[in-house]
Amino acid sequence: MTTEPSNPILFSLPEQFDSERLHIRAPLWGDGAALNEAVIESLEQFKPWFPWAQSIPSVEDSEATVRRTRLQFLERSDLMLLLTSKQDGRLIGGSGLHRIDWPARKFEIGYWVRSTCSGQGYIAEAVAAITQFAIQELHANRIEIRCDSRNTRSAKVAERSGYTLEGVLRSEKCAEDGSLRNTMIWAKVRGIEF
Repeated sequence: MTTEPSNPILFSLPEQFDSERLHIRAPLWGDGAALNEAVIESLEQFKPWFPWAQSIPSVEDSEATVRRTRLQFLERSDLMLLLTSKQDGRLIGGSGLHRIDWPARKFEIGYWVRSTCSGQGYIAEAVAAITQFAIQELHANRIEIRCDSRNTRSAKVAERSGYTLEGVLRSEKCAEDGSLRNTMIWAKVRGIEF
């Protein structure tokens, strides 16, 4: 019987897995142009929710983001994932497993979808596949989805994906508009939801 190494950087993880319509994969050098196109297309939709969407990024900015997140994936400190269409290879959106606590095997799923692909179920499909990846490959004990309570679309994804609303942190942090926001915490826990 082999045991898993104690240092997460030594974990062997697949860098790609699929859902019905999506290739879900770690970022690669050269993904910056596709990321830049998707973000610029969707900037107005993202501004209320994401600190990184407050100004128009250059292609160089996006490539630097891709390279930084690639390194984080390799060191297992953050697992950003890109969502690409199986049909045409187009970048649909982004997701990943963030705020990782390896000893507790706790992960938080974040997600976004480009404007022209919104409302087509891609994020719910990605969340289902990433949840299974976290359970099977990472031996997750707890998986969370957190969102601003005003972000009803994000909350609906969590609810439709079978996550349980555990609570709302009131006036928990500043929103992008400077107001205090309430944060909804959704979770799946080993032994209860899986």
